[in-house]
Amino acid sequence: MDMHEATGLQAQGTSDTATELFGSFHLGGDEFALPASCIREVVNYPAKVTALPLSPAYLEGMFTLRGSVIPVVNLGRLFRADAPRAVATDKIAILDFQQVLIGIVFQDTGEILRVPASARSALQYAAGDSHAVIAGTILLDGGARLLQVLDPHALLRIENVPHVLALQATGAKLSTARYHAQSERRQCVSFHAAGATFAFEMLAIQEIIRVPELHSSLLNSELCLGRMHFRGSQVAVVDFGALLQAPASGTAAIGDQRVIVVRLEDTTVGFLVDSVDSIVHFFGDEVLPIPLLSKARAAMFAGCITKEGLGDIIFLDHKGILSQAEIIEMRDGHARLYPAETETAAATHKAQRRVYITFTVETRFAVEIGQVREIIDFSGAITTPPGMPACMRGMLNLRQQMISIIDLRQLYAMPALPDASAGKILIVERGAERYGFLVDHVDNIMTISDSQRFAAPQIIRTGAHEDLRSEMDEMIDIGTDAQRQTLSLFQCDHLLEKLGAALPQAA
Repeated sequence: MDMHEATGLQAQGTSDTATELFGSFHLGGDEFALPASCIREVVNYPAKVTALPLSPAYLEGMFTLRGSVIPVVNLGRLFRADAPRAVATDKIAILDFQQVLIGIVFQDTGEILRVPASARSALQYAAGDSHAVIAGTILLDGGARLLQVLDPHALLRIENVPHVLALQATGAKLSTARYHAQSERRQCVSFHAAGATFAFEMLAIQEIIRVPELHSSLLNSELCLGRMHFRGSQVAVVDFGALLQAPASGTAAIGDQRVIVVRLEDTTVGFLVDSVDSIVHFFGDEVLPIPLLSKARAAMFAGCITKEGLGDIIFLDHKGILSQAEIIEMRDGHARLYPAETETAAATHKAQRRVYITFTVETRFAVEIGQVREIIDFSGAITTPPGMPACMRGMLNLRQQMISIIDLRQLYAMPALPDASAGKILIVERGAERYGFLVDHVDNIMTISDSQRFAAPQIIRTGAHEDLRSEMDEMIDIGTDAQRQTLSLFQCDHLLEKLGAALPQAA
């Protein structure tokens, strides 16, 4: 129900020169009222509300509504911490007060009331009382009906509830400008931790690796899991879930866990996360403001990115994380306790280093990250028009652009994956066209020195039978001397040129 459009509802109260319009709502057997002038609309409880780390019990989470992030406050839990959480049948009243948006959970809507001044009374509270959001009462029906009047000003000033500015008409202008500023497009890597999806901007990530052997440290704590050997230095590994004070869920698969190595100037820290998911492209104006989650760590949350098929992604400011006092103390402490192997580190940095994505199509490959636009999950929404070559899975409509999906296993007569839904699609651009390569899974993102890159041996390129590796003319070494692996270097343009006429032109 849009309260601004609800004038057709029956208004109660006597005629009075000093009347005010209110909307009424029901919650837990009580009836509340809000000034109609500050109610933008009432919506059904969203199918997806993103829980926010470090948030108080009364903040249910956030959801996006027409380009704005709406924090959702549960009044019942504000008054009583053990009150029930919101359920799917609840309603959310969207308040728009002083250009700030906030959602309030109710069980049901009531009516529009025209209330005379004689029926209203004000209440006063001691400083810090959670009930101070109730500004007064309304008595109707000769005193038989009592409504508690909520104060929009006080609701917006509940501790840890955001001041998210309502987006005005600039949205359309920004949307248009986005398509004329391709150079401003940025990349981030999304990952799961503490039951939510987060992302680091690509430029902050030095490497993403499988969880290595962690060595005990004198600085071990709930936050610091230990140290790992990385590029000639001992780097602290931080439990990202513990950083967000999230209880251990026990649902993360050990094989999916990764360490994201983040670097800022002279600070390098590894963050243990539940899984690394996708590469996401975005524009600066797509980062929507989000709630202040915690006074202690507010600087680490830069905003929210919402993408079709990916949901809400909490975008992190790596500078804000690495500026936290305990992170700096961890870094400095490990530098003192476990001095860097300076000679090894210096030798590592002599050669140019590049960032690669490693993935598997029966065997492991690596591709320079600049060749990949994004990584998405395999989708059942792929359609297969008649007459397509066997190597084509079909066409995928990805944000209003058609993508030709190439099945690399089919192209090279490999056995099909038992479960294709577990696969990933690497999206690449070639001019104005986009193609997707279906791979078994994506393994890591890593930085590798050019000194580890070399020409593929001739025997691989001219084997007795053609396979995917024979198309690649370079290889790279990864790992250590004790556990070294050699990967073929995947070259998207090379493969697309070969396919040439076999590929239909994307519409």
